[in-house]
Amino acid sequence: MEKENVILDKSFQFSLEVIDFAELLNEKRKFLLSNQIFRSGTSIGANIREAQHAESPADFIHKLKISAKEAEETEYWLLLCKESPHYPTNEKLLFDLKEIQKILTKIIHTTRNK
Repeated sequence: MEKENVILDKSFQFSLEVIDFAELLNEKRKFLLSNQIFRSGTSIGANIREAQHAESPADFIHKLKISAKEAEETEYWLLLCKESPHYPTNEKLLFDLKEIQKILTKIIHTTRNK
């Protein structure tokens, strides 16, 4: 039986929600932000997953830091949608993203201090 991995699970679910939001943006013909959100939002989980097979603790941290950067970029695009009257917003995505960012920060900090 495989052990539960909270960050893997949360980032995977987040990616699925990002896909749905990107589709909504596409339906509204907001292709540029849709593509940006799709790419950075799904990259978070992809890099977290890649980190699970890191070659060293330093490589693990590096991959998680890439995820953290992608999370920051995703937050930027989501905030643009939130603040623009021309775009739909998704508060749940922003909330879930903050939770992922906190977990990533904690994992990076804990791994560094081992």
